[in-house]
Amino acid sequence: MKILIVEDEIQLLKSIEEFLLTERYVVETAEDFRTASEKALIYDYDCILLDINLPDGNGIHLLEKLKKENKIANVIIISARNSLDDKIKGLDLGADDYLTKPFHLAELHARIKAVFRRKQQEGQQFTKIGNTKIDFFNRQIFIDELQLDLNRKEFDMLSLFVNNPNKLISKENVAEYVWGDNIDMVDNFDFVYSQVKNLRKKLKTAHSDMGIKNIYGIGYKLITNDHETR
Repeated sequence: MKILIVEDEIQLLKSIEEFLLTERYVVETAEDFRTASEKALIYDYDCILLDINLPDGNGIHLLEKLKKENKIANVIIISARNSLDDKIKGLDLGADDYLTKPFHLAELHARIKAVFRRKQQEGQQFTKIGNTKIDFFNRQIFIDELQLDLNRKEFDMLSLFVNNPNKLISKENVAEYVWGDNIDMVDNFDFVYSQVKNLRKKLKTAHSDMGIKNIYGIGYKLITNDHETR
């Protein structure tokens, strides 16, 4: 999962970031309204942790902008405010949850997994495609009940393809999802080809019913038994 943390309390921001990185998420941060708006409106995130009180704006206003652009995606409001009006307004605008400071990082993690489970997996922890089962929360994949060993980036790429079964995904989208926003600074995406090649080889060697098709010059698409998923 790719998560954007919008928080102006630097110590809290760093604590959340470090914790989520140890949990093997891709993490981006924003310390003010302007940066948060730019990132949230340009990039796609699986979850946004949004503080209401920002030095140059209000998190509720950012929610309004995201809703207008149809960019609401698993937003959890994290705020020192415990105002019922703020909570109701945030939820009405499309936020999925509201967590009042101070909170334990373990509770925040549980909330993140809960909204992801509801939205991305429609309440299911597992996705099964043919003989291949993906456990998103434990980050495991099984082919004919035998576990396949994938590194972090390979699993992140696989998750991206499985969650977008009918979409052609560009190399740029893969790079942004797996490596984060700093990918804008690279000159080419040859490393994406290398990582996808390794993932495809592992799936093929393990005789998975699904694979990744290379659309020359454009990107990749998930396939099953040599056919596109339906």
